[in-house]
Amino acid sequence: MRLGVSLNIQGEQIASGKSYTDGMRTAEQTGFDGLWFFDSVGRGTFRPDPVSAMSAAASVTERIELGTCILQVPLRRPVELAHRILSAHYLSGGRIRLGVGAGSTEADFKATGNDYTGRFKDLAAALPVMRSLWRGESVGEANLTPLDSAESGPPVLIGSWAGSRWIPIAAKEYDGWISSAHFTNIATLKEGYKRFKGEGGGRTVASNIPVDLNAESKSLTDDDHLDLRCGPEEAKARLNLLAEIGFDDAIVTVFDFSEEYLTTVRALFS
Repeated sequence: MRLGVSLNIQGEQIASGKSYTDGMRTAEQTGFDGLWFFDSVGRGTFRPDPVSAMSAAASVTERIELGTCILQVPLRRPVELAHRILSAHYLSGGRIRLGVGAGSTEADFKATGNDYTGRFKDLAAALPVMRSLWRGESVGEANLTPLDSAESGPPVLIGSWAGSRWIPIAAKEYDGWISSAHFTNIATLKEGYKRFKGEGGGRTVASNIPVDLNAESKSLTDDDHLDLRCGPEEAKARLNLLAEIGFDDAIVTVFDFSEEYLTTVRALFS
């Protein structure tokens, strides 16, 4: 199982732009397999736009995967978004792994003037447009004419927490499925994984796993969220549980970007 990391700038001390990009470098240097970025607009705290953040990461790293978990596609116009993503994919040397979804927080839609109730329909309409543009096809008057190094765009993984409809779509039409360890529970992770693989799906990602290695450890049941708010030994056991379920990737969220801390978190699973 690969271990990715999301750097949350909203810790005890809000990170500066330099400490954020330094943290990206450190994540690669300490051996994480991926840098992943969340997406929010109207929730009362600043979070960098994920496509902009991936572009910044592309300029300060060389090998590490760069992903979104997840990008809320219905908040944006498909052609403009496809162009920005293709640009980031080109700048990164093809390292983008695009996790997308309809979104689940109404405040983001109100903030951007988009229709929350129609978000699933908008997602279903936008993704084929974006993929066509990445293949170099024309959509209306738009043609992005991708360069060879970015042609076909990034792999697309569908973010869906329970996913009665979207997990089968992710398995049959896209490159993977992203779940949320924080917003569901262990039983839902197991059930979703089984359904996704039963439909012939590929890559599986468990995202949004908060880390606090100073928290008091407790035993988890299938009704609990899966987090790493526990001691290091229990954290290792919880990551091993995800690996035993079969997940290909686990994405942890940290607030401390120091080399010492990222080295400690990376050593939880190898």
